Order: sequence, then C-alpha cells, then structure tokens
Amino acid sequence: MGLFRKKDGNKDTRTQDKGASLVTVVEPKNVISEQFRTLRTNIEFAGASLETLQVVMFTSAEISDGKTTVSTNTAVTWAQAGKNVLYVDADMRRSTAQSTFKVSNGHGLSTILSSAEQPKDVVQTTFVKNLEVLTAGPTPPNPAELLNSKRMASLIEWMRNNYDIVVLDVPPIMAVSDAQVLLPLIDGAVLVTMMGKTMKASIKRTVETLRLGETKILGVVERIKNDKDDIGYGYGYGYDGYVGTKDK
Repeated sequence: MGLFRKKDGNKDTRTQDKGASLVTVVEPKNVISEQFRTLRTNIEFAGASLETLQVVMFTSAEISDGKTTVSTNTAVTWAQAGKNVLYVDADMRRSTAQSTFKVSNGHGLSTILSSAEQPKDVVQTTFVKNLEVLTAGPTPPNPAELLNSKRMASLIEWMRNNYDIVVLDVPPIMAVSDAQVLLPLIDGAVLVTMMGKTMKASIKRTVETLRLGETKILGVVERIKNDKDDIGYGYGYGYDGYVGTKDK
C-alpha cells in the first residue's frame, strides 16, 4: 500500500488524515486481502456458539494499533460476501470514516445521539456494494455519555433490524471509557494489536476489561508492519493468541 506515516508524538495520524487503506477494494487478489477474508471467516467460526453474531466491535489496547484499517477492510469482505453491512465510526474523538469512504461528516453518530435526527436520514451509501457507513459526526464534548445513553441502545436495535452485520470501530479500551459503555450492546469484540509496538501490560488490561464486561472475545488480530507497508496479519484466540507482542 506504500503510504508513509505522519506522526504526532506517539500517534500515527495517517489514517485520520487520509483514511484507512482499503486494500480489499483496490487489490482484492492481494495476499493481504485474502488474510482479511480469512479473518472474517475466523470471526464467524468464533461466534458460532453465540445466539447471534451481528454487532461486532473492533478495538485495540492502544492508539495507532491499526483497528480502523482492520475493521474497514473486514467490513468490506462481509459486503463482498453478500452481507448487508453497516460500518459505524464510533470513535468520535478521532473520526476517520469520512476520509476512508469520501463522504460528508457534517451529520453522523454524534448528531443522531444528540438530536432528533433519524438514522435512516444520516447513514450514507459507499462505493462498495452492500456497504453503508455511519460517520462519527462533529466531535461532541461528551462522547462517552452519548454512547452510554438510551438513544444509543435504541440505535443499536435499529441497526440490528436493518443490517446483517454491524461493524463498530471504537476507541482503544484503555484510552477512554467510550468502548466500555458499549460492551452490553454488542455480540463480540475483536482486539487489534501491533507487533513490536503494543505493550503486553496494555493487552492484559484490555482483555481483563472485556472479560469483566462478559464480552465474547472473538479473536485477536496481530498486525505486522514496517515503516512503509502492511506485511501481514496474524489471528489468534484469547490471551494466548497474543504471541510476539513486544514487552516494554
């Protein structure tokens, strides 16, 4: 994919500035695209024991671990498989969906939760067949409070009634409480880490938080990356799946 990273302190702002790189759209036969399709299948296998696998949260232990790249590309693979998919940018602090899918962010999740706007009027179509997107919307002063509201619970129910798969891209578990307040509303979570970056202590705390919330951990994606390119993605189950993460 070959894009260089722009760094703000320890943050990788490339995805926020330019959007996630949709290799599954641009190069569907690329080996990385195949890895995302394998990831989709593994998530479905991991959720086979659940009563329903419809609302899937993608999160990370730390900022810039690659959760947005993983969640958007996995959403694309579900759409390519014929599922009716909604991708929700629930990271209202560092929104990216408008850049990834080249859509407006004037109205989005934040405006639905803070006003009388109806989701059917805010959700936008994308250039990917079967995939619609709900952007984060303008940054509110109280993201966690909005996500913890009765209106958010009603919105998730609306999503369940209108889509086969809902992909929630949320902030890192340990950074803010936004993701934690959503745990009762989801069917399962996928944790994204980056080899050589994500600290084991952060991963351990994240897993403990998910388990305290009685959340089904559908698996772990370990992103392997150098300064220029995505090299590949590994997949594992439970804490024992976090092999190769650098201990700092």
